[in-house]
Amino acid sequence: MTQRALVMGASGFVGSHVVRKLAERGDDVRVYLRKSSLTVAIDDLDVERCYGDLNDEEALRAAMADRDVVYYCVVDARFYLRDARRLFATNVDGLRRVLDVAIEADLQRFVFCSTIGTIAIGDGSKPVTEDMPFDWPGLGGPYIESRRAAEDLVLTYAREHGLPAVVMNVSNPYGPRDWQPNQGLMVQLAALGKMPVWINNVSAEVVGIEDVAEAFLLAAERGRIGERYIISERYMSMRELLETAATAVGARPPRFGVPLAAFYAVGSVMGLAARVLRKDLPMNVTGVRLAHIMTAADHSKATRELGWTPRPTEESIRAAARFYVENKDGPVASRLLRS
Repeated sequence: MTQRALVMGASGFVGSHVVRKLAERGDDVRVYLRKSSLTVAIDDLDVERCYGDLNDEEALRAAMADRDVVYYCVVDARFYLRDARRLFATNVDGLRRVLDVAIEADLQRFVFCSTIGTIAIGDGSKPVTEDMPFDWPGLGGPYIESRRAAEDLVLTYAREHGLPAVVMNVSNPYGPRDWQPNQGLMVQLAALGKMPVWINNVSAEVVGIEDVAEAFLLAAERGRIGERYIISERYMSMRELLETAATAVGARPPRFGVPLAAFYAVGSVMGLAARVLRKDLPMNVTGVRLAHIMTAADHSKATRELGWTPRPTEESIRAAARFYVENKDGPVASRLLRS
């Protein structure tokens, strides 16, 4: 079923793959971008571009005009920011302005990209589900607090204002065309032979990026309004993740594991340095905790209600590794990768 779709956050990893999937299907696709957005991930696609930010109500109204579905993939994921107000400004306050416009836009669906970090972790005895109450308050820092507040806001608008919202609790996505790696950074380093170790006792939920995009399209057609869906394929150790990436491209895989305590020590030192230098550094203790605290999750609700059948994530990790190697000298490659 083709749609008149608006994708917000279209230059990011998830958003760009949603755009690509819609365009491949032949949908009428419009994207909402900042003038400063790096758009290399969608530059080869013939889609309509609208420009503005989350504070521009007039631009938001124009972008949503005549659309059937909005895919909202905007997020500030910088858990390490010293000033948490910046996280809430984008993830909550900016979102609220978008929702105020969306409830007047006569949409069929508002598909919201949330995170698996807003679900429970349980006691490890069984995979967690969407219905289990959140049980780790305070441990995820301001980033997770902002994502929980954002998700609660969307669901409140669904209940009280008739917003046809569906929430997607996406885990760690991997795959090709990852021009600005976030979760993919360690896979990128492993593919380039620059990751000599893994961290012991670190595992996380993983999913292929193309399967994430497919889930979003299915949610627009079949997702129940006001419901949450775990979008994740399986639980994978850091060792398996890195070895899969390295072996896919013939790189030397990590050679040994280091204690999780050492990872915490690095996070603690970087957090202290950030405070002393008054500068945001891309790791702290919260980041270490987020890397390993989540437990196995159950995506059967998405399979049952959306008809979502993800492929083995190993395939996507291998595709990501090949992409990183093929593009290590490209125009947006970092100096780290060229060294």
